Amino acid sequence: DIMSMMGNMLKPKKTEITDKLRMEINKVVNKYIDQGVAELIPGVLFIDEVHMLDIECFTYLNKALESTIAPIVIMATNRGLSTIKGTEIVAPHGIPLDLLDRLLIIRTQPQSIREMHLIIKVRADTEGIKISEEGLVALANLGNTTSLRHAIQLLQPAHILASSQNSADPIVTPEIISEASTLFLDASGSAKRLKESHGFIDQ
Repeated sequence: DIMSMMGNMLKPKKTEITDKLRMEINKVVNKYIDQGVAELIPGVLFIDEVHMLDIECFTYLNKALESTIAPIVIMATNRGLSTIKGTEIVAPHGIPLDLLDRLLIIRTQPQSIREMHLIIKVRADTEGIKISEEGLVALANLGNTTSLRHAIQLLQPAHILASSQNSADPIVTPEIISEASTLFLDASGSAKRLKESHGFIDQ
């Protein structure tokens, strides 16, 4: 079987999977599939911030996707026109056009305040954080003006602040949210503050 073949081909104290071994394994897998002995269930590869990959990575992905046992690849990015790393080529989402042409692009929309409210509630319940309904509304409104990520990241600091005020039954309230938001800035708020602080980072 595959495991015994790997054991025979791998040298002692050598754990690297060589191209030769990979090709042999692919042959065995394809043979099993053709004979009906095995069924191919493709895995899922999720690549976040895909615009950070360089041209060599994209070249490998393009080739790997042609394999019959290639996984389902999901890529995520928030960039529009961006330079492909390792080149001077500007392309949509920072992805080479030949690879982009093979993708299905899913259109996304910004979350509404109601959707943010529900997402934050689920996250709070998952982390075991008690938050009042008014606190959820305040955090959702804050996420609408900053970002959902920032609002979710404030949950733990807000919970710690609430615990410092009432360790027996900490509940995150709008007042706690307001205090936490003054201690921890979002990215755009931090950039704005630095820009207004003349000479703070400029030489």
